[in-house]
Amino acid sequence: MAFTIAISEERIPLKNNIWQKAFIAFFLINWINSYVGNTDTANWILENTLVFIFLGFLALTYKKFIFSDLSYLLICIYLCLHVYGSKYTYAENPFGYWLKDAFDMSRNHYDRIVHFSFGFLLAYPMREMFLKWLKFPSWVAWTLPIEITLSISGFYELIEWAVADVFFKAQGDAYLGTQGDVWDAQKDIFLAFLGAIIATTIVSVVKKIWNVTEKQSIL
Repeated sequence: MAFTIAISEERIPLKNNIWQKAFIAFFLINWINSYVGNTDTANWILENTLVFIFLGFLALTYKKFIFSDLSYLLICIYLCLHVYGSKYTYAENPFGYWLKDAFDMSRNHYDRIVHFSFGFLLAYPMREMFLKWLKFPSWVAWTLPIEITLSISGFYELIEWAVADVFFKAQGDAYLGTQGDVWDAQKDIFLAFLGAIIATTIVSVVKKIWNVTEKQSIL
């Protein structure tokens, strides 16, 4: 007999949701910490420009659409990873250096972690938005997060080029963090793309094993 799971589709507003409050508090603590004692304030501002835009989008659309707590958790984790990188610059991140020493790596791979996390952690919230907010067909909501991850990753690399080579040349090396890798942009795009594929695959497997239907769950 198939095992089914019923996950409530109810979206609880912030004033009554302890989890959303906890996610906001945790992110703000990390965000403030990323600014205090940062190694390059100009780079911190550049790195966090998209954070301001992303948070503005979440705030402006909140009354119309509330994500599930799981989606907010994934968004919170991704943003915390990003702002932690902005404190030291991605290429000089302490955790990345620890990984480099521990696994005898050739470079600081913290930037790779965040690019992979972009696809892996945000594919699920994107799917939820397309499925529950925009009411797209299920198969479209499956493919769009992967396609959008690939598109945004490519567009972001163009932004990095413009910022580093056209508008803010003094911050170029710190912002790009290529560490001498001529294929850095392509590898970043691929990792984000791979992360989105893995995330959607995991959700697909969970749905199949637990026989979760679209009406029963946001999965």
